[in-house]
Amino acid sequence: MSEAPPLYAPPLIEPVRRIGARTFDFSREVAVMAVVNRTPDSFYDKGRTFGLDAAVEACLQAARDGADWVDIGGVPFAPGPALAADDEIARVVPVVEAVRAASDVVISVDTFDARVARAALAAGADVINDTTGLHDPEMVRVMAETDASLVVTHSLAAPRGLGPRTQFAAPSYADVVGEVAEFLAERVAYATANGVASDRLIVDPGHDLNKNTLQSLELTRRLAEIAELGHPVLAAVSNKDFVGEALDAPRGERVEGSLAAGVVAIMQGARIVRMHNVRESVAAVRMTEAILGWRAPAGTLRHNMGEENS
Repeated sequence: MSEAPPLYAPPLIEPVRRIGARTFDFSREVAVMAVVNRTPDSFYDKGRTFGLDAAVEACLQAARDGADWVDIGGVPFAPGPALAADDEIARVVPVVEAVRAASDVVISVDTFDARVARAALAAGADVINDTTGLHDPEMVRVMAETDASLVVTHSLAAPRGLGPRTQFAAPSYADVVGEVAEFLAERVAYATANGVASDRLIVDPGHDLNKNTLQSLELTRRLAEIAELGHPVLAAVSNKDFVGEALDAPRGERVEGSLAAGVVAIMQGARIVRMHNVRESVAAVRMTEAILGWRAPAGTLRHNMGEENS
């Protein structure tokens, strides 16, 4: 019988990361990031957590359900009109303040506006999640002034120079994985050259962000090529359209497909998974860690451990 191939281990430059109040060893640990959108038009929850109290409670419930991290957003990525920075700040900062006062869970804010990032960090956020690949040059200056972490995400806003929430019809790539990896490497170099420490950087290939289903599936299959960059990879696969189209499943019926995509991403080197269905996602991730030998079983070992078979 041939031996199983060795488990892929990404060449992490700084595997142990202190993010907020928590420490992660990404050589043998996966963080579950919960998604909480304080928007009236988010693609998944359709405004369910738009109210302040609802958004805060969703964050705290995610932490109770085992999430390591909550990602708070005030503006969708999808094309649409701009939201004034003051309005975005009014959406996200009160949530950050309330969650920070009640929990040590890692808090990230999903924003591409440096003014919002600055206000969120002052309110207690630990991470800025920029889905536009540092389109706003002021963002790097804000991040260089703090010890917060930064997620650098691939989308077409930065390379095309057209800005966030822009419509990009039928995006095409000669080699989607190669081009995404090249973009992320360049953006990481740009960030470090401008004062952001390497051990604070996380990369995200941007599933579905200016990519069609076939391109997102290929990114998932070849995610190890993104992990080869040496920074922890965030895989934001939850309930995305590539899952829905792969399974012909409408929104609300993509949990199983999202979990499968998340586990495959982990096996290909992802160390943070951004998920909506927290309880199910935490169970899937912890089981994956146990199978890989990274985590001891949480329960008492009884099955076939005694004198009688069970």
